[in-house]
Amino acid sequence: MTPTSFKMPPAAPATDDDDLPKALVPPAWPRPVGYSNGMIAKGRVIVTAGLVGWDVMGNFPDGFVAQARQLFTNMLAVLAEGGAGPEHLVRLTWYVVDLDEYRSRQKELGRAYREIIGSHFPAMAVVQVAGLVEKAAHLEIEATAVVPE
Repeated sequence: MTPTSFKMPPAAPATDDDDLPKALVPPAWPRPVGYSNGMIAKGRVIVTAGLVGWDVMGNFPDGFVAQARQLFTNMLAVLAEGGAGPEHLVRLTWYVVDLDEYRSRQKELGRAYREIIGSHFPAMAVVQVAGLVEKAAHLEIEATAVVPE
């Protein structure tokens, strides 16, 4: 990864709340905490690659939560390039090297998520993998967002 002079583009224009993605919760189901069972949205689709928690120089911070924080920031930068914000997220797929590490850090991870992403919780899946391409990475996340047209 080479250094860049990243500049955040202007925020996406405000939209009517009816246009934003909505969580799907069947009436008899318990309300999920920290994720949604499903989402519905209409508009322009933005997908990311599997993003990791490195900085623009390719350096990883130490620890799962520190990498997650940087990854969330990286994700927002990619979404912003397409005119999207965290409120447009409809799906996150997490790939973690150590599921026990993920589970043991959930409180800190949740706090970091809310500080950077906010209180919008799209459909999510967490998958433990044997390894990631970037050996220093503890996790990788793919994101899908839908921006109203």
